[in-house]
Amino acid sequence: MEFSEVLPRRRMVRLYRPDPVPEDVLDGVIAVVRRAPSAGFSQGHRVVAVTDAETRTRIAEIANERWYLDRGREPWLSVAPILLVLGVSEDAYHERYRRPDKVNAEGAEMTWPTPYWWVDSGALMMLLQLAAIDAGLASGFAIVHRTDELKELLGMPGDVAVVGIMTLGYPAEPPDGDPADRARLRSMRKPLDHLVRRNRWS
Repeated sequence: MEFSEVLPRRRMVRLYRPDPVPEDVLDGVIAVVRRAPSAGFSQGHRVVAVTDAETRTRIAEIANERWYLDRGREPWLSVAPILLVLGVSEDAYHERYRRPDKVNAEGAEMTWPTPYWWVDSGALMMLLQLAAIDAGLASGFAIVHRTDELKELLGMPGDVAVVGIMTLGYPAEPPDGDPADRARLRSMRKPLDHLVRRNRWS
């Protein structure tokens, strides 16, 4: 699939068919974790791919899927056949930037102008979305407030912070989404020159 075909399909999906995703397809998607950017090649990404139905149901409870159901929406976290719990180890970044080739002139770790572990987490999420689209899957993303419960459920290490949950599966709607919804979103898109400037902002 060409990038020009992939990009228009990049959207968040909350309606999935219950059809299981073949193991080799899932393997192909999650393999991109090893290619995801990480500052200084810190490799702090941590992902748990959950396919077990009972565990997915429990994750949906922890992530408060009930909020959507109470508003008349369809279940999605409990229905998507795969939940990718995205995490990141901040410690991995500090460890990497305390090594001799990364310390500053005083021999200390740099002061982080931006917490790059979160920047890299966003980059990973986008790579996973694009890999999913290329594999014929759809994806969505949900935040989790009760991260300690989620980490305990999955046995995640203490140094890993939960970024959120990515849903993966076959969409229960056309690949490009509902035409009326697409039109609504198009009408809401800000002009490019409102978002991007050249050389200077003003």
